[in-house]
Amino acid sequence: MQEDDNNIKFGEQDPNNYWLQLERLERLIRASELKAGVIFSFHSLILGLLVDRLDYLQGLFEESIIVLILGSAWILLVLVSIYYCFRCFMPRMVLNYKSNVFFFRDAIYAFGDVEKFSKHYIETCGDIKQLCLELSQQVHIESKIIDQKFASVQLSIKYFASSFIALILILIYWVVIL
Repeated sequence: MQEDDNNIKFGEQDPNNYWLQLERLERLIRASELKAGVIFSFHSLILGLLVDRLDYLQGLFEESIIVLILGSAWILLVLVSIYYCFRCFMPRMVLNYKSNVFFFRDAIYAFGDVEKFSKHYIETCGDIKQLCLELSQQVHIESKIIDQKFASVQLSIKYFASSFIALILILIYWVVIL
């Protein structure tokens, strides 16, 4: 028998399970943002070294079309990787949910002033069925956010690795040919 609002036993639900799940999801959000931050830091370091040595490297780019092509590919890959780092920090999603006291924007805008919000919040927390429904919606939305964040981190890592390979090819060409 498939469960729906009519046959779920809300009285047997422990809201602490939802809160623990939300804490776990928050840790995953922080982990994805930490990974994106580390990738961004590596790019900043490498770009900083490149800018510091630009006068020295300018001759290398002028002498070889291969180095110029690889350098252009490297810059493009770095920019795409940085773009996905930023997407991890600012995921773009269009979501349609009913107003929920646990959604931060709804808490500010959907329920009117603070008195109306407080009344709705207290009512929600006092009704185990409503509390479980709204907490489960929060778990769902945070799971979607995490999915997008980790997808962005994966793409950022992919382009970071590709940019690193392009940089290694430039170094190999420089050492072997020049």
